[in-house]
Amino acid sequence: MRTNQLTLRITHLIGEWINIYLPSQNIRSEKTARNYEYAISLFLDFLEKDKRVDSLSIVPDDFCPQNMEEWIKWLTHSRNCCPATCNNRLGALRTFLKYVARTDHSLAYLYHEAQAIPLQKVLKKAVTGVSKKGLKSLLSVPDQRTSTGRKYLTLFTVMYNIASRLDEILSLTIRDLHIDVSPAYVTVIGKGAKIRTLYLLPRTVTLLRKYLKEFHGSSPASVSYVFYSRNTGPRGKISQVAVNKQLKKYAMKAHETCSEVPVSLHCHQIRHSAATHWLDNGMNIVQISTILGHSNIQTTMVYFDINLEMKKKAIEKIEDETISKIPKKWKFQNSLSVSCGIKPIITKSS
Repeated sequence: MRTNQLTLRITHLIGEWINIYLPSQNIRSEKTARNYEYAISLFLDFLEKDKRVDSLSIVPDDFCPQNMEEWIKWLTHSRNCCPATCNNRLGALRTFLKYVARTDHSLAYLYHEAQAIPLQKVLKKAVTGVSKKGLKSLLSVPDQRTSTGRKYLTLFTVMYNIASRLDEILSLTIRDLHIDVSPAYVTVIGKGAKIRTLYLLPRTVTLLRKYLKEFHGSSPASVSYVFYSRNTGPRGKISQVAVNKQLKKYAMKAHETCSEVPVSLHCHQIRHSAATHWLDNGMNIVQISTILGHSNIQTTMVYFDINLEMKKKAIEKIEDETISKIPKKWKFQNSLSVSCGIKPIITKSS
């Protein structure tokens, strides 16, 4: 009887977290919510296949450190997940267990035990930026005689101007733009729902005004996405896949006349390039870190090829300045998963 009660409890918590709690949190990125659900599904898949746990026997203690550590090995060897992906999956499970701890204090130990599980070592991949000459060449490619060309020139100009993450830019709505004030700025909602206010350069403002008039008309709805999909209209944002595909197309063309433009260019490289150019122009690392939306300045330091002297100066800068001094303008054939209210994982046939 005790096991039946525990089984009902944990399956209820999983379903409640996925189907009620996460949607209620207004998570900015739909991809994040999907990744959370997928991570839980993978763990349940592991329990069912390797631990012979089913929908009638699962209990909270199945979320023990030993099972979670074995799960990480399973992800590595059975699903070929890299260390970074394993860490992301573990992070999602920890987020679920944190919810469990808050909902049922008697199960709080599961979250605390999960916190002690070490992360996998990840080798940082160097991100190759684009030179100023390369960026100029790239931005000269979109054909301004076409609506597609005008749209993407505006998008990539905004991207280089504010150096925000791609999803942050694609999530911008009309109400986030403030281009009729001086200085013009944009409000970006980043990771952890943190808000950043970022300045817009005059050229960016000019392009945005022309873009808004062409693509949104004189009275756009405040909730409309600035950069929307042709298939959905202003209420549906354009996909990251579509943007990166278009960027690669332009990059290949720009590379024909400027070898400094990588043919396999992706949007994150534009963000990296902007930050690097700011550093070259003398902006201090603390300011760059704030603009990029990094919660830890160490992340910004890893971003660049920064020597010890620059690190020392950055640390001194942190000690001398508080952040407040920085300008504000700125899927599952899986009965266990199904019993918990999660979509089943679809296993690819070999």
